[in-house]
Amino acid sequence: MPVFSLDDTLNFPHPALAEEDGLLAVGGDLSPERLLAAYRLGIFPWYNEDEPVLWWSPDPRFVLFPSELKLSKSVRPLLNKNAFRFTVNKAFAEVIAHCREVPRAGQEGTWISPEVENAYTELHRRGYAHSAEVWENDKLIGGLYGIRIGTVFFGESMFSLRSNASRYAFAKYAQLLQKDGVELIDCQVYTAYLESMGARMIEGKEFRNHLGLKA
Repeated sequence: MPVFSLDDTLNFPHPALAEEDGLLAVGGDLSPERLLAAYRLGIFPWYNEDEPVLWWSPDPRFVLFPSELKLSKSVRPLLNKNAFRFTVNKAFAEVIAHCREVPRAGQEGTWISPEVENAYTELHRRGYAHSAEVWENDKLIGGLYGIRIGTVFFGESMFSLRSNASRYAFAKYAQLLQKDGVELIDCQVYTAYLESMGARMIEGKEFRNHLGLKA
């Protein structure tokens, strides 16, 4: 299938038309309107700073159902004793900055460019992008951010400055989202880290059903 080239309109091709690797379209911008149009279709941007914007919709899709969250032996005791202070939307700018800056094993640089950071910060101002934070003695030690639309939370990135801090943040937030009616957390692409917490692959058709889309 061809990779579609986007124009000035906010129209996207149907996500089922993506390439085998998940690449669907190229071009466009990161305006709030375009980003929201993309996420409503299960499409997300992921590209290097020196590239045009690339839009993806992998099939199968890596997701976590909050009811299937797995707590590791190292995280469960921390949660049971509320070892860290947990907050939501108290430090979005700091969370996304840490996600950009914290080195990751086997990864050079980051896809979170200033353009990306500004775009998601604007979505946070508009009430769509959210952060979860973990603190120790008033120091931010872990967190994550993503987009919530309806009953789906689209996870974007997380960071940890201390062992298990990001797992703690993810577990606490997944539990909170479940209580708030979220049915699905989109993890986008496979990682062993999230698989250990209960994430699994589902078919693109099933994923789109959760978004209310025609297969």
